[in-house]
Amino acid sequence: MPAAGSGSRLGGGEPKAFAHIHGRSLLVRSLETIISSGVATTVVVAAPEDFLLRAREEIDSVTERMNTSIPITAVAGGKDRTDSVQIALKHVSNAEVVLVHDAARCLTPPDVFRRVHAAVLSGAEAVVPVLPMIDTVRRAVVHPATGSSTTAGDDTGVDRTSDGIVRSIRRDSVAETTVDRPNNSDPAAVVGTAGPYAVVRGDLDRAHLRRVQTPQGFRAMTLLRAYEHHGTDDVVTAEGEESGEDLDAVRAAVPTDDAGLVERLGIEVVAVAGDEEALKITYPLDRILGEHLARLRDAGTDSGRSGSSGSSESIGSSRNGEISGSGTEGDPR
Repeated sequence: MPAAGSGSRLGGGEPKAFAHIHGRSLLVRSLETIISSGVATTVVVAAPEDFLLRAREEIDSVTERMNTSIPITAVAGGKDRTDSVQIALKHVSNAEVVLVHDAARCLTPPDVFRRVHAAVLSGAEAVVPVLPMIDTVRRAVVHPATGSSTTAGDDTGVDRTSDGIVRSIRRDSVAETTVDRPNNSDPAAVVGTAGPYAVVRGDLDRAHLRRVQTPQGFRAMTLLRAYEHHGTDDVVTAEGEESGEDLDAVRAAVPTDDAGLVERLGIEVVAVAGDEEALKITYPLDRILGEHLARLRDAGTDSGRSGSSGSSESIGSSRNGEISGSGTEGDPR
């Protein structure tokens, strides 16, 4: 469980995993769900180094209250999400199946964990929970009049071609930007402007788009191999040849999630149904929604859960086993 994000976009002055919604931290609520799902035999939490003691105290409180014998370990996370997951993987070397779950999605229902786990056990090498895209999506472009330009792998979390056209906004998270914007607004909206306004062109067919959530499940050896190959020259060269992009730009690109790393190996990523309650607590508005859902859940009230993607489908598949490109998000802290 990556839980080392600073929470700067959420506010509150402490790492996001320790922010509270309805009386309990995101870390505690995530652990409660993982334990309740029944799929975990070991849990490793990658927490901020300065908050390791607090993380261990919260872990102890959860294990005692839920009377679980599942080993739960807290380790110091890395400089970004990718590093944190790679560090955590060193502590599950004997596992056959690994699920990676963001602490920020602390209200993910246990059934989502079970669906992902079952799909991996049935033979899939990589599995992600998804939801349909409900908004209209357009491509953000750099406006010619501004003379500005951006490249793949910058800090907006948007994957672009060399001429600044957004090729894709990967999955459902974006990195921070220094551009002034309202709270809860999407940084991707400010790439390319005409005066104070963003320039967007064309509709993307949302019937073919999915919002991707966590937990993401993998055959352990597959995920380990993906991390071993991350940033190596063979992967970078293959992606550069396929996309036609500068190799330095490809090398600098950070995949948005663990499925993105596996996809670079040419492995198909299989989708199972996600859940609307598995929202990512990133902005203050997310916290308000999470507080409401947590209050209903703690009271034993039906929160009116809705929306799923269907049981199974293939996304992000590679052609003839070739390594395919992946987008950039940066660390969503």
